Amino acid sequence: MMQLHRDYDQFLEKDTKIVVIGPEKAQKFREYWEKHDLKFIGIPDEKKSVLELYGQKVNLFKLGRMPAQMLVDKDGALRYIHYGNSMKDIPKNQEILKLIDRL
Repeated sequence: MMQLHRDYDQFLEKDTKIVVIGPEKAQKFREYWEKHDLKFIGIPDEKKSVLELYGQKVNLFKLGRMPAQMLVDKDGALRYIHYGNSMKDIPKNQEILKLIDRL
């Protein structure tokens, strides 16, 4: 998330909103957001219903949910999805910004 936070203005320049959905409880999620002064939208998904809807993987051997990044266009169509195999397997912001340009 800090990677997204660092380049937040570049996403804004491309008229792109960032929404992070996390499986934490609402209070813990809010505390994290406030502690790091994150500018984008964060939604707690304690019941993991969004996680399940989009097929985000959980791997208990790797301490929980695996990263997933998605691009949804203004019409609500899912245009890109990346399921990571570890927390290090996250596309760089520049890759995502280039994808946005192509969409």
